[in-house]
Amino acid sequence: MPTDTPPGPLRFLVFGAALRTGSANARLASLVARLISDTGATVDLAGMHDFDMPLYDGDMEATDGLPQGALALRQRLEQSNAFVISSPEYNASVPGVLKNAIDWVSRVRPQPFKSKHAMLVSASPSLIGGNRGLWALRVPLEHLGTRVYPDMFSLADSYQAFTEDGTLADTGLQQRLTETVSGFLSLVEADVRYVCLERRWYEFLGDRTEAAITQRAES
Repeated sequence: MPTDTPPGPLRFLVFGAALRTGSANARLASLVARLISDTGATVDLAGMHDFDMPLYDGDMEATDGLPQGALALRQRLEQSNAFVISSPEYNASVPGVLKNAIDWVSRVRPQPFKSKHAMLVSASPSLIGGNRGLWALRVPLEHLGTRVYPDMFSLADSYQAFTEDGTLADTGLQQRLTETVSGFLSLVEADVRYVCLERRWYEFLGDRTEAAITQRAES
């Protein structure tokens, strides 16, 4: 057992990336948060309204610095071992409000997205379930050095997908989501608590605050 194992439960930031009240992605984020919490981990459940910020403007940044919403997201990312985003799909891509938040927070040094593990899920009334948006979302996150979990979860026909208690009506989908969350948590725990390998990992080239060798665990 490593002597430097971090004490206490693992910490996860989970947020839905839609602004609409009653969004299916807010409901999916709540369900994922419940599944994580049931394992004994600590969950910080948030919504995009917790991170309100204007459109990115370089002149505004130069004059006023980062807006409070971006600083809040930075702080809550830094306080977590990993994060989960439940994102809608807008026109087969990333919602503008979410991309804008990523763009603002990308200006922080050291880069808070760098070396964090992330799991991406989506809910959509379409038959695709928002999967195209998740593939688009991987691009900026991975560019910033986030270790995006390979297995994403997309919930189709989302308006009919939830039961009154917040679980999924389709028991097969509920089981798959549970297994996906469990696999993600196992990877995060292995990386945080039981790191035993050193290898080179993709680093965000705009941030030179860490050494080239990154500690991580293989799964």
